[in-house]
Amino acid sequence: MNCDYLTIGLTGQTGSGKSLLSAYFRENGLFVIDCDRVSRGVTADGSECCAVLREHFPDCIDSSLHLDRKALGAVVFSDAEKLALLDGLIFPFIRREIDSRISSAVSSGHRIVILDAPTLFESGADKLCTAVISCVADESIRCERIMRRDSLSLDAAMSRIHAQKSESFFIENSDIVIENDGGLKSLSHAAAYLSLLIKDMLYGKTGNKNNKIKAEEES
Repeated sequence: MNCDYLTIGLTGQTGSGKSLLSAYFRENGLFVIDCDRVSRGVTADGSECCAVLREHFPDCIDSSLHLDRKALGAVVFSDAEKLALLDGLIFPFIRREIDSRISSAVSSGHRIVILDAPTLFESGADKLCTAVISCVADESIRCERIMRRDSLSLDAAMSRIHAQKSESFFIENSDIVIENDGGLKSLSHAAAYLSLLIKDMLYGKTGNKNNKIKAEEES
């Protein structure tokens, strides 16, 4: 593989440690686009996106086009049809902003762009990527992590988990899979190895795909 730049998709299940992996990539000198921040940007108060969303979710967006994110989450994470509707409305705005940020990063001289996107496949942003990395972990571990992280009840945490695609989907549709059932040190080591692998891909030294990397608990 030899190209001017690479766009690497980074996705995975909630509570899998994807955000930590993204942070480690930054520490290893890779340029990261945080699609959660992109999403928050396109749904900022008064935005065009919020105006569109208010037509379908009026109880979650007030007349000044301020989005109540918790109220919206409570609606969509318990109703698959409403989640699909939300995705269909918001993703075009997100994709447009992602395209702009990738172009800006490349114009600024970055040759590796990590697209940190929880909904990489749902948004169609995987089509922008040279390769896709997914982060997965055991369901019980993920549940504990997101209950602690977001102060959620067990039922609320499981609703978020079940609203996402299965582990098998991520494994089948990714080029590299991180199994993150371990601690911070093991994930940091995996990120360092992956950073080197991605740089090798850029310079054509390897085209390795279908790798499964375990971030196991250190002793």
